[in-house]
Amino acid sequence: MKILFIEDDPMNRRVVRDMLDVAGATMVDGENAEDGLAKIDQEDFDVVLMDLRMPGMDGFEAIRRIRARDDAKAGLPIIVVTADTAIDLTERCMALGADEVLFKPVAMDALFDAIGRILVKRSDDGGMIL
Repeated sequence: MKILFIEDDPMNRRVVRDMLDVAGATMVDGENAEDGLAKIDQEDFDVVLMDLRMPGMDGFEAIRRIRARDDAKAGLPIIVVTADTAIDLTERCMALGADEVLFKPVAMDALFDAIGRILVKRSDDGGMIL
C-alpha cells in the first residue's frame, strides 16, 4: 500500500511513517498542499492522509482540488489528520469529500482502523481492493 501524507510538520510525518512501516506500507511525504497535489499528479497512491492547517494552501482547498479532478484520482480515499477541534470540523471535512477524520495525536490503531474502513467500503462498493 502506498500512502501520501500531506503534512507540514516533519515530526508528525515521521511518527506516522513509523506507524505505517509496522504494517509494511510505503509513505510518501507531501510537505505542504501544493507539494502533495503535485505528487498526486506524478504518482499513484492508495490513500491520502491530509493535514488541514498548513502554510499557503490549506487542506480544505487541497481536498476540493482533488475531488474536482476529472480523472480517477478524484476518488482517492482521503483521511484528514488534524489537531483542529472545531465542533463542526468532521461534518465540514466529510461535506468536502473526506472519507475519514482523525484527530492528533493519532493512535496507530485509529489510523489502521480508518484505513481498514476505507478498504472495506471500497470493496463493498465494487471499487478497488488493495
